[in-house]
Amino acid sequence: MIELPETYVLSEQINQALIGKTVRNATANAHPHAFAWYTGDPSAYHAKLSGKKVTSSNPGTGYTCGGNTEIICEDMLLVLSTPVKYHAPGEKLPAKHQLLLEFEDFSHMSCTVQMWGCMFCFPFAENGLPDEFVCNKSPDPLTAAFDEAYFDTLWRGTKQSLSAKAFLATEQRIPGLGNGVLQDILWNAKIHPKRKLQTINDAEKESMFHSVKATLFAMRMQGGRDTERDLFGCKGGYKTILSANTLKNPCPTCGGSLVREAYLGGNIYYCPVCQPMRGAN
Repeated sequence: MIELPETYVLSEQINQALIGKTVRNATANAHPHAFAWYTGDPSAYHAKLSGKKVTSSNPGTGYTCGGNTEIICEDMLLVLSTPVKYHAPGEKLPAKHQLLLEFEDFSHMSCTVQMWGCMFCFPFAENGLPDEFVCNKSPDPLTAAFDEAYFDTLWRGTKQSLSAKAFLATEQRIPGLGNGVLQDILWNAKIHPKRKLQTINDAEKESMFHSVKATLFAMRMQGGRDTERDLFGCKGGYKTILSANTLKNPCPTCGGSLVREAYLGGNIYYCPVCQPMRGAN
């Protein structure tokens, strides 16, 4: 999947590079992947998209939710939770792909699933999506609607025995906030990923809220994270503090060693000095 900062970057780049291009061919599921999902029969994507012009793109905020890139092709909507790459005319295409659009100028756009991803394609009208495709939307953390009062409602509606990671990055409580962006959010808030919510005081909760807003904003404004690539295959400009790229580096605050361990279906990174486990079981 891709996460919120990168969906903003991708949608902005798509609006600059792909608007007005007409789809010549659409190929879905050419290289089957166990965790690639489509709407209906992937072989029907060509009929759905061929001859359609790209008209706009959103970072999952127009019709669905964060963590998706939305591409509108006239009366059809593509919802992509996978990396998206543009290929100029004549450029080498990926050996394997789960979705490939060829445009009339012979440029291409490809999606290649890494761990898992959806590439949904369905019609929509002026009134939005058909009922079977409507999802429950949540405020985007990069908007004013995601304020401290809303964050408090999420907090109060969550079991206090859950960990900080489980609260922020599971169950799509905050769509688009996943395990990747989580690491720097919690480091900036000085909260250990395994800390139980019931051990976090009001000041720490407030720090977590502000870190969600500020960290995601910084990632977006700097072109995404340096662990991810944009529409043109370039790494983002945001230098991650905690990631596989930085594990061998000392903590930028205390100079101590960083830790990586498996937890809740993915790796977590933290500084045991700056993010202590006080109060956790």
